[in-house]
Amino acid sequence: MTGNLFIVSAPSGAGKSSLVSAALAEDKQLALSVSYTTRPPREGEANGREYHFVDRKTFEAMLERGEFLESAEVHGNRYGTSQKWIAEARAKGLDIVLEIDWQGAQQVRAAFPDAVSIFILPPPPVLKELERRLRGRGQDSEEAIQRRLRAAREEISHGAEFDYVIINKEFEEARRDFAAVVRASRLTLSRQSARHPEIFRSFS
Repeated sequence: MTGNLFIVSAPSGAGKSSLVSAALAEDKQLALSVSYTTRPPREGEANGREYHFVDRKTFEAMLERGEFLESAEVHGNRYGTSQKWIAEARAKGLDIVLEIDWQGAQQVRAAFPDAVSIFILPPPPVLKELERRLRGRGQDSEEAIQRRLRAAREEISHGAEFDYVIINKEFEEARRDFAAVVRASRLTLSRQSARHPEIFRSFS
């Protein structure tokens, strides 16, 4: 049976990566789609783990060959999801998590209407909390923080396009909410009837 596809989006500072990492550590049926990007690695990041780091020329060649399920430009860098890897992983029955922005989410939903989309937000006041978290990370210059906050307004304006919204006020509660969405998505009638056809044959 083909695996589920989970789209996870959030403005910078909402805690998306931390929640996804916790879900992956806890649930061995989940696999993370590692995106390609033209941005340079941050300290502690490894090629092939957080991202596949490529130069812009390589990225654009892959784009021309139609290798990406979705691609977008975010904060001046290009990001893309490997179409081949997604197809192969889902064919093995793995549930795939895509950490992508709203632009990529729209593209994936168009290609896979059955994808489950999750939007993550900090508690209100949302923009002030995002700014507090971004400054607390100590990773970005003032210019980068302001750019991320401008992008956050755009990202938040697309929140209504998602199936589920998780408010990441208290991390442990948000982690349980994320796990609940994943678990519930595996228990839909269509999924259960495909997984246990012998049970459902007796109903007809």
